Amino acid sequence: MPFASRLIAACRQVGNPIVAGIDPRFSMLPEPLRNAFPDTRAGRADAFRTFGLQLIDVLTGRVPAVKFQAAFYENQGPEGMSALRDTLVYARTRRLLVILDGKRNDIGSTAEGYAEAYLAAHEDDLNAANAPWPADALTINAYLGSDGVNPFVQAASRSGNGLFALVRTSNPSARDFQDLVADGKPLYRHVAEHLAHWAKPHCDGSGYSLLGAVVGATYPEQIAELRQAMPGVLFLIPGYGAQGGSARDVATAFDAHGLGAIVNSSRGLAFAHLRNDLRSPHDANWQRAVETAVTEMAADLAENTPAGHLRSA
Repeated sequence: MPFASRLIAACRQVGNPIVAGIDPRFSMLPEPLRNAFPDTRAGRADAFRTFGLQLIDVLTGRVPAVKFQAAFYENQGPEGMSALRDTLVYARTRRLLVILDGKRNDIGSTAEGYAEAYLAAHEDDLNAANAPWPADALTINAYLGSDGVNPFVQAASRSGNGLFALVRTSNPSARDFQDLVADGKPLYRHVAEHLAHWAKPHCDGSGYSLLGAVVGATYPEQIAELRQAMPGVLFLIPGYGAQGGSARDVATAFDAHGLGAIVNSSRGLAFAHLRNDLRSPHDANWQRAVETAVTEMAADLAENTPAGHLRSA
């Protein structure tokens, strides 16, 4: 099954479009994990591995996909990258779709090298995947134009996987470049129009393409504008929750059936044990806090966006 169809099927199966971000920081881990491992590079990597595996156990059956932020593993050196691989493989064995958030960007054989590192053929034996860090989708930067996008698209097409290219990001300084006007339109609109063109030949039976777009929740007016500009393009939406984006802000990203977008929350889910209303002594119930946060987010999206239709799909 192609990537877009697999993602849509997974959203329908669990009844929500949530992507749980796994961005481990040692200082924010539950107390039992911080106490169990030394605050060294190897110890932090082992803690990240254990945290990720236990978190995936909680998320399985509750969300369709998880997103790993590569930076937090890379900064722990080889030990961290080993932990990343183990956690990616485990997530895939639990049948969660895996997005690797690396924002890769290059041309030619270098772009192909990045793609081969992360985009595993999804029909492979999950424990012997042909990519060192096997994922179902990878985030990329389209700044180099088609020379920097086509190698990733070709690799994703061969492997049956997906991509999400940056279009309108959620950070405050996104305006520095993305709002610059060229030929009467802001830069992000030019990127969106090219992306829609690149994506169209790769639409599957779901009506959506393997090439998606990253569109931040903190710019709701642009979400509506870009939804019109990019039919058939799946949106990966960061910025919900901790960054200030709400369910109502992202509502226009979805089609009438509640499809077309997935909404990421990282700190709000993985570190739900830090919320005052979900705290427990010594973080003993941190996994239950994650369960509660996922349930609340799913209910919020169901009430305030068309994603509520997924619950009856």
